[in-house]
Amino acid sequence: MKNTPRVPRRHRPKKLEILYEDRDIVVIDKEAGLLTNSPHRDEENTAERFLTDYVRKGNSKSRLRVYTVHRLDRDTSGLLVFAKSESVKQKLQDNWPATEKRYFAVVHGHLEQKHGKISGYLAENQAQFVYVTRSIEAGKWSETAFEVLKETAAYSALSITLLTGRKNQIRVHFADAGHPVVGDKKYGVKGDRASRMALHAMHLAFDHPYSGKRVEFVAPVPAPILRLVGGLE
Repeated sequence: MKNTPRVPRRHRPKKLEILYEDRDIVVIDKEAGLLTNSPHRDEENTAERFLTDYVRKGNSKSRLRVYTVHRLDRDTSGLLVFAKSESVKQKLQDNWPATEKRYFAVVHGHLEQKHGKISGYLAENQAQFVYVTRSIEAGKWSETAFEVLKETAAYSALSITLLTGRKNQIRVHFADAGHPVVGDKKYGVKGDRASRMALHAMHLAFDHPYSGKRVEFVAPVPAPILRLVGGLE
């Protein structure tokens, strides 16, 4: 879907590309290394802050702002949706389970099953480390579907569909399965020298909060990730 505004250079947000914008939503392609948002007011380098500055167009007295609908990990690149009002944010979040969310990832090794589903309970400790648990009381149910697209000597390229949306879900599921995401410094292989984490949110499809029409967005997989597997046909 295309409705990309022509943005004067002085107002273009940093470290992200605006793919679509209308009166209700802004859809961006976020670079790896950028926070989605932050609870700390002094944190300026977030996608939410950059987009809020963008919609204000340099007017420091403006009350316009964007609202975070969902999040990507700092080191994950790809598609993010922001709302332009609290009511739009709520509508999108209420319907978020019906949103199609697909990712591209490169993981270590070769999976025994070439397509399938990883499921179980995920919990988080006080150090903000997410882990797999058998405890229904401590964890939250999570499901991740996957398909192997290509294998090299060391890696596998995957198409991943999030069926639930838990914190660090993809990274933890594949690390627990013995196939951590390449470049993942938190859950991955020690000594991994990849230039970035090989995880990218490449596809989103959802019902527009007011028109009700199904909208679909795609963000191309960054070249550094594709190079890990020699590209895709």
